[in-house]
Amino acid sequence: MPTLKEIKGRIASVKNTLKITSAMKLVSSAKLHKAQQAIEAMRPYEQRLQVMLATVASSSAGSVPDFGTPPAKKADFDGGVPENGTLPALIIAIASNSSLCGGFNANAIAKVRSIRKPGDTVYSIGRKMADAMRRDGFPSPQDFSALSEHPAYAPCAALVEQMTAEMAGKYARVVLVYNHFVSTARQTPVVETLLGSSEEMSLPSANNKADAPGRDISSGATEVPDVIIEPSRPALMAALIPKTRKLKLYAALLDSAAAEHAARTVAMQTATDNGEDLLAELTLQYNKGRQQKITSEILDLAGGQVQQ
Repeated sequence: MPTLKEIKGRIASVKNTLKITSAMKLVSSAKLHKAQQAIEAMRPYEQRLQVMLATVASSSAGSVPDFGTPPAKKADFDGGVPENGTLPALIIAIASNSSLCGGFNANAIAKVRSIRKPGDTVYSIGRKMADAMRRDGFPSPQDFSALSEHPAYAPCAALVEQMTAEMAGKYARVVLVYNHFVSTARQTPVVETLLGSSEEMSLPSANNKADAPGRDISSGATEVPDVIIEPSRPALMAALIPKTRKLKLYAALLDSAAAEHAARTVAMQTATDNGEDLLAELTLQYNKGRQQKITSEILDLAGGQVQQ
């Protein structure tokens, strides 16, 4: 049985740990709020850009083709890297630079390992992902740790341009792997195609009321607007597709950042709750031991007086 001094030392240690976890929870909560604001500020532009691309890509004025999974169902997508002949794939894997965020990094790493094949190249964004891939024999050609901690559009645009230049004849496609922020308590690892040989794009679905062009959400109208494209459809597509790709990578980084802060907030809250429970148990154990010691001393004094 531990002595009172040992229990007192453990109580002091738990109190110090509680101060750290409580502070980290507050910091992560503030960062999560900031990350959510960044996503909300960027989302209208992203949606409108996808609507423009869907409108331009429409084969006729009266219909909008279904280009893929709607953004609302993105977290449910669990596909792997499709085959394209014998060419390998280039994987952009996003995780965090630090730990203490529950299963955030482990889930992203496991998702990469589930789709990765021999010969693939992995561009790791985040030190935890880079370390794991390096141990697996897939070192990242460049260091993108700063991009994970501070997402910015300019580096994302440069990276997409680099991927586009490297892809021709070298890779079958470029895919994104990251944790999608569903809620504060739930972050789901997803796989999305960023670049593909057949131009696979995650554009709005005609079934997505919020994103389909020409839909008036308040009135329920579903007519596609009559648009005039200048100078030509191919020229406009050539201008919009690169912008959509760059914005997609930037959105994935913001989404992953929000998921990381949410996971760390929950992890620190859980650690704080467990620490408080442990502190209560140690305090009770210390009080019982102290009471037992006092009782023993009183009995010793009473026994001494009787002997006298």
